[in-house]
Amino acid sequence: MKKITAIEPQKNRNRVNLHLDGEFAFGLARITAAWLKVGDELSDEKAAKLQADDARERALQQAMLFLSYRTRSEKEIRQNLHKHEIPEDVVEETIERLRENGLANDNKFARVWVENRNTFRPRSRRVLTMELRQKGLDDETVQAAVSNVDENALAYESARKRAGRLKGQEWGEFRKKLSEYLARRGFPYSVIAPVVTQTWNETHADAHAKYFEDEDLP
Repeated sequence: MKKITAIEPQKNRNRVNLHLDGEFAFGLARITAAWLKVGDELSDEKAAKLQADDARERALQQAMLFLSYRTRSEKEIRQNLHKHEIPEDVVEETIERLRENGLANDNKFARVWVENRNTFRPRSRRVLTMELRQKGLDDETVQAAVSNVDENALAYESARKRAGRLKGQEWGEFRKKLSEYLARRGFPYSVIAPVVTQTWNETHADAHAKYFEDEDLP
């Protein structure tokens, strides 16, 4: 048995250093060390359990911090925990705890990813599929998330917003630049060609109307 001789705060206020028999032994989260006090005696088994509990708490807190910025795939969470040197068994235990609380859910992640892309940075179904696979999602989850993606609507919305930057361009240049813009977002030519033509016609409708009005003047 070893005696706790000091419990000192770390620079990280959420953690403390535990000293046994006058020597530093290991660090603990405050919540894990909450019931300890100087003078308590620890067996090797109790010390090991404290460190295991601390590893689980540290992993959960790191995962929660990582998830506080945006939703993540399970693969991303695992990679982040590995980066912080969390043991593999604790990583898997943490993932399971997150699943049970609805915080790790690849199906939900895929839906949110596609919705955000469609709203802010539209991409083709092919590009979305590639991005989700890179996030570690399986084919079934990916296909379910992208199955209802309307590429024509997304390409049209992207083209309509981009067209404002191409005012004054002749048709050839307009078509080239807008086609390249949509191609960079992964849309196929079969979608790009009619969307570019439609966008051109709509953005020049007023000019065409004025032309014909001028032609009718005496």
